[in-house]
Amino acid sequence: MRILIIEDDKEAASYLVKAFREAGHVADHAADGLDGYALAEEGDYDVLVVDRMLPKLDGLSLIRSLREQRVETPVLILSALGQVDDRVKGLRAGGDDYLPKPYAFSELLARVEVLSRRRASTPNTEPTLYRIADLELDRLSHRVTRSGQEIVLQPREFRLLEYLMKNANQVVTRTMLLEHVWDYHFDPQTNVIDVHVSRLRAKIDKGFDKPLIHTIRGAGYMVRVGQEGDEE
Repeated sequence: MRILIIEDDKEAASYLVKAFREAGHVADHAADGLDGYALAEEGDYDVLVVDRMLPKLDGLSLIRSLREQRVETPVLILSALGQVDDRVKGLRAGGDDYLPKPYAFSELLARVEVLSRRRASTPNTEPTLYRIADLELDRLSHRVTRSGQEIVLQPREFRLLEYLMKNANQVVTRTMLLEHVWDYHFDPQTNVIDVHVSRLRAKIDKGFDKPLIHTIRGAGYMVRVGQEGDEE
């Protein structure tokens, strides 16, 4: 289970990260509402644990913004504001559960696990087949073809192409690729993305009339049918 903890209290956040990791889960941390919103919007998390009193963007505004952007990741609100009216406001803002401080970690863990199971039981509406022009990627069989010819990709190349095709006709930044394909939330200061994109392009585009993988100079990458003026 991947959990994002959005909490400005360093000691409280450190305790939660350590406790969730000891319980066998992956735990990331954001120290303010804006950073938390950015990670929650782009990251693939199972549950968000959100404090209400956050700098830059308060917890309830953060949750409302995520729901407006159709981010449906379950949210558990942690707050020292524990009156009935406070809990009602949190749930109406889009929270799925509300746990007042102080709390026992065993209860928090149980509630997070319930939210994760509830999400897992929800039918997955993400398409299993991506197609652009004559390129097809089947997520279930992990099979990629172009003009009917099968293209063998390494696991990382497959994830890279899958993410690019999922966001076809949109610019995908290096940060987005680092987070979604490599699970990095920092820049390793290497050319790992350039190398993998180059290898992928050689397999997907070489020998075909129309290039589909494009470098958008100064911005990132895009999968689309080639047009005049593309930046390579």
